[in-house]
Amino acid sequence: MIRDFLNIQYGKFNQVSFIENDPIKIPHLFTKKQDIEIAAFFTATIAWGQRKTILKSAERLMQLMDYQPFSFIKEHSKSDLKILSSFCHRTFQPQDLLYFIRFLKHHYSNENSLETAFLFGDTQEKRLDGFKEYFFSLENPLARTKKHIASPKQNSSCKRLNMFLRWMVRKDDSGVDFGIWNNIGMSELICPLDVHVGRVARELKILKRKQDDWKAATELTEVLKSFDPDDPVKYDFALFGTGIEDKYSNL
Repeated sequence: MIRDFLNIQYGKFNQVSFIENDPIKIPHLFTKKQDIEIAAFFTATIAWGQRKTILKSAERLMQLMDYQPFSFIKEHSKSDLKILSSFCHRTFQPQDLLYFIRFLKHHYSNENSLETAFLFGDTQEKRLDGFKEYFFSLENPLARTKKHIASPKQNSSCKRLNMFLRWMVRKDDSGVDFGIWNNIGMSELICPLDVHVGRVARELKILKRKQDDWKAATELTEVLKSFDPDDPVKYDFALFGTGIEDKYSNL
């Protein structure tokens, strides 16, 4: 019954109409692979709080980059960076943004895609831990900036990074997720776990752990794999969307 319900909800929310009010709207402004990656990465990084505020902040950042994030990352000048000094989203401050840009410039100077930054390991846990280590391998990162990249090693649910990876990896015909990365399988993805998803999952009794942490995210994903072993994270649409609408009380 739960699987049937989740499949119905998945079909309902995995639609192009979902894009308009979701953070994934921002990377959908672009067509170039690197622009999509960068826009998605920044948007996912600041994706906490109200969705309207997230969308407003993320689009403002793209505007500051003249809606050419890849060109900005590769070719910016010191004066260009000064323009970014006015940007902040909650605790994500200009000094955090400047380090993110420094890392992205470093990475894209050596690689053609951000995907390679997430390939340090053969499991998602190792990849996310490896990504954080790589991300902060440049000289003198601020301790405060490190708080904006989660890792399983800290027992974080890594909600925002897992959401970003869903966007980049999942392939289907709905037109919501991008599916532009090919070296991580959909079956390897971990379900993005936030307050909405966790609440609904516990109400449906497919998540027992009380904390929204890495152990809970992997526990939930294992249950979702029993519903669809090839694409368990597709149920993120169902759980998140249901959480917003509160339509699970009769199950």
